Amino acid sequence: MGVSRRGLVAGVSAVSALKALARPARASEKIPVDVALVLAVDVSRSIDEDEARLQRQGYRNAMVDPRVVNAIRSGTIGAIGLAYVEWASADYQRLVIPWTKIDSMESAQAWAAALDAAPRVSMNWTSISGAIEFSMRVLEDAPFEPTRKVIDISGDGVNNSGAPVTLLRDLAVDAGITINGLPILNDRSPFGRPHNMTLDQYFVEFVIGGPGAFVIPADDFEAFQGAVLRKLIREISGIAGPTRFG
Repeated sequence: MGVSRRGLVAGVSAVSALKALARPARASEKIPVDVALVLAVDVSRSIDEDEARLQRQGYRNAMVDPRVVNAIRSGTIGAIGLAYVEWASADYQRLVIPWTKIDSMESAQAWAAALDAAPRVSMNWTSISGAIEFSMRVLEDAPFEPTRKVIDISGDGVNNSGAPVTLLRDLAVDAGITINGLPILNDRSPFGRPHNMTLDQYFVEFVIGGPGAFVIPADDFEAFQGAVLRKLIREISGIAGPTRFG
């Protein structure tokens, strides 16, 4: 799918507007935050334009929700580091919004505006393992010193490209990273999914891991925003709870 010049310029401009918020990574200068969070979002071809719009709208609206900002401000440090990644096949992942410090409604609104302007690309196949591997590299480059490191995987399908997802999950957990999941439960074919296993069960069994890991399913794309809101509040707050929530 092509990206218009206008859309590309808007995306570049919006990301540039975050330069004052997203600090360069330096070994000698790390910014303390409560959590470094990578939002890793599925953009495979199983997600159409309307569904992609609902996904991004869900993240934008949730990030500027006063309850999320309050959760951020209520942390020990009162700030989080946030990166937004889109992924599809094993050879397609991209950092859409670079590391950004969120510590106020103003910084949350700037982040949401950048996501709104960023162009979207759709690709074939679904590689959750590729998304985890790429997100681990993003965390390595973070300019933050977090008390927790979290990768959040959202998508509507199972791993059908690249390395086994459990291999990368275990590597991430061994590195001290928690992986949470937001599976989107739609009525599409369960291609690649183990027999008699729902997508949320698949995420629990094969995708999530680490201290306090959990899954919050969305029944469909229309329910996505509510699931994102609950997920962000729990991730940011570090609240203990059930593995499957919602």
